[in-house]
Amino acid sequence: MGLLDILLGRTKPVAPDLDQLFALPSAAITLEAAAGFTPTGTGAVCFATVEGGAFTQANREVQALLDADTDRTGPPVELQRDDYGYSWLVSRRTPDQLSALVNDLHAVNSAMEVNGFGPQLLCSVAGFQDTSGRRLGLVYLYKRGTFYPFAPLAGQGERRDNALELQIKATLGNDLRIEQDLGRWFPIWGTPGL
Repeated sequence: MGLLDILLGRTKPVAPDLDQLFALPSAAITLEAAAGFTPTGTGAVCFATVEGGAFTQANREVQALLDADTDRTGPPVELQRDDYGYSWLVSRRTPDQLSALVNDLHAVNSAMEVNGFGPQLLCSVAGFQDTSGRRLGLVYLYKRGTFYPFAPLAGQGERRDNALELQIKATLGNDLRIEQDLGRWFPIWGTPGL
C-alpha cells in the first residue's frame, strides 16, 4: 500500500483466512452453553455461478471428493441454486459431526480457490437450531475473513431476528472473528438447510 492509497483512504482487501472455519466446533460449544443452539449437521458454500467447462469440472471434482468420504452416511453433497441465481454446494452430516462438516466447507472453499474461482466465493454457512425450533446460521464471509449470525424468523417471510443476532454476536465474540460492520450482515434468504 502506497502513500497515495493512505491519503485517499484506500485499504487493502482482507485476505480470506479459511482456517477461521476450524473455530466453528469450539464456537458451537459456547453457543450451546450460552444460548441453547446445537448444530443441525447442514452446511453450505455459496458462490456466484460461472458458466463454462472449467467451472463445471471444478464443481464435479469437489462433489466427487466429498461424496467419496466413507464416513458420510446421509445424502451425497448436492448443488442447488437459489432464487437469486447463486449456487450452493450443500453438505449434510449428522448433528454430532460438526468437525466433519467444517472439513467439507473448508475443502469446497479450498478447491474453488485452487482452481482459480476464489473471486466467485461469497460465503459459507453452518446451520444451528434450538429446542424451540429457532434457526441460526453462522455465516463466514469469504472476502472479509469474518463471521456473522443470521437468524431468519420462521413463517414470517423474509424477516430476521435482529435481537438474537446481536445476542449471538456478543456470545461468540471471543470464539470467532465477528464482522463488526453490521451493514455487511447480509440476509441469505433461501439458504439450504436454514
